[in-house]
Amino acid sequence: MGEKQPRFCVLGAGHGGTAMAAHLALKGFEVNLYNRSEERLIPIRERGGIELLSPGLDDVETGFGPIQVASTDPAQALAGADILMVVLPAFAHAFIAEECAPHLRDGQIVVLNPGRTGGALEFHHVLQEMRCPADVLIAEAQTFIYASRATQPAQVRIFGVKNSVPVAALPGYRTNEVVRALRVAYPQFVPGDNVLKTSLNNVGTVFHPTVLVMNAARVEDTHGNFQYYLEGITPAVARALEKVDHERVQVGDALGVGVLSAKNWLFIAYSAAGETLYESIMANVGYKGIMAPATVVHRYIIEDVPMSLVPMISLGEMLGVECRTMRAVAELASALVGRDLWAAGRTVERLGLQGLSIHQIQRLVMEGEPGTP
Repeated sequence: MGEKQPRFCVLGAGHGGTAMAAHLALKGFEVNLYNRSEERLIPIRERGGIELLSPGLDDVETGFGPIQVASTDPAQALAGADILMVVLPAFAHAFIAEECAPHLRDGQIVVLNPGRTGGALEFHHVLQEMRCPADVLIAEAQTFIYASRATQPAQVRIFGVKNSVPVAALPGYRTNEVVRALRVAYPQFVPGDNVLKTSLNNVGTVFHPTVLVMNAARVEDTHGNFQYYLEGITPAVARALEKVDHERVQVGDALGVGVLSAKNWLFIAYSAAGETLYESIMANVGYKGIMAPATVVHRYIIEDVPMSLVPMISLGEMLGVECRTMRAVAELASALVGRDLWAAGRTVERLGLQGLSIHQIQRLVMEGEPGTP
């Protein structure tokens, strides 16, 4: 993109998308905003932007972020954009790839915020199936950079911004290219090696489904009237999280991917330190004030189980890694919401990895082609 300041298109006008759009606008970037439905866009369009609240955060300006375009038309939203920041539930990634495919142009960068597990692989596969002619670069963030909540129509609050967020491109050798483009707006983005590493370092797999499953009765009794991380995670719950985390790290080891433990990730992302995972969680000021979901039918289950737990379990089992605790959480989550979350999940078949050797998987994510065994 040379010396030209990039124009962003944020796809998704929920808690995260409105936070990112407002913050980028307050940083001085031109921002377009896409959302599938009109409901959330109408007040933003009427006001001409989004009000951003960030009390207590020195590095986030409070104020009004003007939005150039707020549209349900992907052609209109993508027009003129250099970087497309997808801030949608992972189960919408395939849909948004289909929506964007006819309107993408050469040189655009698409970043999934976050990709969960296998997001870039799925997005790339959909574009191939759609025979998209544009030469675009697809990448995924390991986690979402903000802790945020929409508070009113056209208003959002940012509770915290992560210190460091790895980003990886598909293919991996173009990761530095993506990071250079993003760092004009986000110095927090750092190279994440490849999409296997960002996918397996998806710590939402650890913190989201298990905590909600183990707090199901409290959620339904109080309608989420408690702090999700600081009150929903007790020492016993934290021990279950450690088991899930251990299995995630083992899947990474089988693939030859160095995966951060959840405790180390909390220190890097939030400077939260402790002797145990429980102590590290309690030390994280970024979690203060984040309330629990009002229902168990929430993205922490309906998104994170099929799009995070399922692909890790599927990969692990293909590679001979036992994922008993992950499977238990997935089965309990399916029972709680009355859905077969495995059926909708990103299995190795859906990611195009079934039957590939470890060498072929590594070559696919680094070079874009699996080659021969």
